[in-house]
Amino acid sequence: MYPKLIENLIDKLTKLPGIGRRSAERIIYWMLACEPQEIKALADNIQQLKEGLRFCKQCNHLSEQDLCLICMDPNRDRKTICVVESPKDLLAIERTGSWRGIYYVLLGNISPSEGRGPDDLNVTKLVDRIKDEGIAEVVIATDPDAEGEMTALYLGRELKKLGVRVSRIGLGIPVGSSVEYVDVSTLTMSMNSRRVVDF
Repeated sequence: MYPKLIENLIDKLTKLPGIGRRSAERIIYWMLACEPQEIKALADNIQQLKEGLRFCKQCNHLSEQDLCLICMDPNRDRKTICVVESPKDLLAIERTGSWRGIYYVLLGNISPSEGRGPDDLNVTKLVDRIKDEGIAEVVIATDPDAEGEMTALYLGRELKKLGVRVSRIGLGIPVGSSVEYVDVSTLTMSMNSRRVVDF
């Protein structure tokens, strides 16, 4: 049985994603072995994270200023915009190094089971950006699950009205995998999103 101070911290740490009781105990023992100033610096960083971060005024990505680093980058292609569900999705695409356009983060998706509809997405802000900035192409990069597909379908219909080119990220079998071992839903998605190839 731990002292109350440790039990309280275990309770808080286990609310973090991926942290169970054993992991929380290891973190606490690590903290107890650290110098006090190191723990204070950690606590200060957590507080600064919460107080100092905001959503970019243009794209809704995480930022310390009004505009995020991507929106401030003059080398970005400002005629193409990639629409994602969350900042985590944006960062995943950035890690590939394959996208040089700009982004728009929806901060959610359409999910009737959770009570989220089209009105809960800030699509008006996206539409205004497309009109004001002369965007030529919108790439919809929502998740390939039911909610992501619903969101993509809704966005596609709304954005087509603007006369802008709307595309969807390719879906299906990951590079390097075998068709034989791919799950049924991924294989179905791959067949349905096939495209014509010139040989």
